[in-house]
Amino acid sequence: QVQVVESGGGLVQAGGSLRLSCAASGRTFRTYGMGWFRQAPGKERDVVAAINWSGGSTLYADSVKGRFTISRDGGKNTVYLQMTSLKPEDTAVYYCAAREASGIARKRSEYEYWGQGTLVTVSA
Repeated sequence: QVQVVESGGGLVQAGGSLRLSCAASGRTFRTYGMGWFRQAPGKERDVVAAINWSGGSTLYADSVKGRFTISRDGGKNTVYLQMTSLKPEDTAVYYCAAREASGIARKRSEYEYWGQGTLVTVSA
């Protein structure tokens, strides 16, 4: 069984930065594709960024391109989301997700394992 745990959320002013971390258990973590999703109140849960097993391929939502960076550390079984130039519209619960397939994926249905989420609030 794979467990995924997010950390690093909090309150930040617009223009500030935060780094989210996602710790995943499982012997085969290094082969998993990973993703970050977010869900604002009253909205769907959408992909923010995703990364393949090696870190060589990534994708980003248009709204965060140039501001957010996803990365992974296989030795620590951890995936990161570095968020800069934060905007109030980035306020949401951020979820980390893992998929047994090694490639990147954009759809929620392509991920088997989910964390509980961490709240990011960006004040104006």
